Amino acid sequence: MTQTDRTLLVVEDDPGLQRQLKWSFDGYSVVTASDRDSALSSLRRHGPPVVLLDLGLPPAPDTPDEGLAALEDLLTQSPDTKVIVVTGQDERENAVQAIGLGAYDFCAKPIDVQALNLIVDRAFRLHELENENRRLRERQAGTALPGIVTGSRSMAAACRMVERAAQADVTVLLLGESGTGKELMAKALHGASPRADRPFVAINCGAIPDNLLESELFGFEKGAFTGAVKQTLGRLELANHGTVFLDEIGDLPLSLQVKLLRFLQERIIERIGGRRSIPVDVRVVCATHQDLKARIRTGEFREDLFYRVSELVIDIPPLRDRDDDIVILANHFFKKYNAEQKRQLKGFSTEALAAMAAYSWPGNVRELENRVKRAVILADDRRIGPADLDLEEGTAEPQPMTLKEAREQADIRAIQQALTLARGNLTQTAKYLGVSRPTIYDLLRQYGIEMAAFKEKSADEGTGRTAQ
Repeated sequence: MTQTDRTLLVVEDDPGLQRQLKWSFDGYSVVTASDRDSALSSLRRHGPPVVLLDLGLPPAPDTPDEGLAALEDLLTQSPDTKVIVVTGQDERENAVQAIGLGAYDFCAKPIDVQALNLIVDRAFRLHELENENRRLRERQAGTALPGIVTGSRSMAAACRMVERAAQADVTVLLLGESGTGKELMAKALHGASPRADRPFVAINCGAIPDNLLESELFGFEKGAFTGAVKQTLGRLELANHGTVFLDEIGDLPLSLQVKLLRFLQERIIERIGGRRSIPVDVRVVCATHQDLKARIRTGEFREDLFYRVSELVIDIPPLRDRDDDIVILANHFFKKYNAEQKRQLKGFSTEALAAMAAYSWPGNVRELENRVKRAVILADDRRIGPADLDLEEGTAEPQPMTLKEAREQADIRAIQQALTLARGNLTQTAKYLGVSRPTIYDLLRQYGIEMAAFKEKSADEGTGRTAQ
């Protein structure tokens, strides 16, 4: 770590204890504060990775209220900071409440300096590890498709297919339920292709009346019909040398299916009212939520057109089948709208996360984004609850009721993060955590952490994406 990384903020109103702690942490750059306001000011000025916070702060040093309020404010300003709270010997409930509010760990008075040094050192190591994981994710995101946010294998597989398809000039058919992000994937395909600097033109075949759709696609000459006061280019012609996205192609009328088939075969168009054949060079990407093979059987979709538009088919999985994407995307939208609406909410409650996990999301990512945006705007509490999302409460996992359970969960998270970063290498994992290799073996056995599962995860690490 750099010297800046080793900055420790000590929030303590007793000058004698301040000096003792400053002396005890001579290996750190110690900054002190005596109340909530000065602590927040020091946090903004120095950006310490770790804060040591006494819960008994003025103006009410005999109660934990001011210290708990300071804890909330510190974590609101800097959620990644590790805050270690200092409590009285018989104030177990205050320590539990602090950990529930997001504190990293606690230490009871009278302070055991050696034990506290171990806690502080572990907090710095965990902060460094989380930063390294964040940097790795950012580097991986740089190679992902633009605008796609995902952590699921099924969505990552679809993204890889889009990346490969982008380099081949084939007609692509995107299949998926409404709201899964088909247009976003089409834009990503265009952006990753050699046509990226040319137009991307989209048209929803189900949103335009049949009598207008032909002129939208192919254009028309002046005087071709009443109201055609000037020559107008169609979407296919406007997309020349670029990409045209035909959304909901399953709704295309049979009469236009014939004309689109001819275009795909010959790559020429004729404007309505015109006689000149116009060559058009476009990549065609189609999408639908319908079962086109079923529509072929009922005579509503031409089989020959189906084979033309499905040179390469990419299935986009629904949100309910995308592993942990519900939470990943919910947090993505929360950060976006929390900043956009200038709110200072802290995130989702445990009950809200459980409710989102239990919900089937028939509207997929579009519905999730709308619900999160609405919740950010309307939420009264610091954390978004199920009611803010207009969801019924799900079954939440039980929260730790003892400090021992809270510490065990923190240890497990730290070990799992280190294993992920080290790709299952135990020597490197031990180095990250600052313990010996035998200690790692003992911890793996103690907490029942399976190495095999971790090695599979690390092998797939580079394939995670994000999608809407």
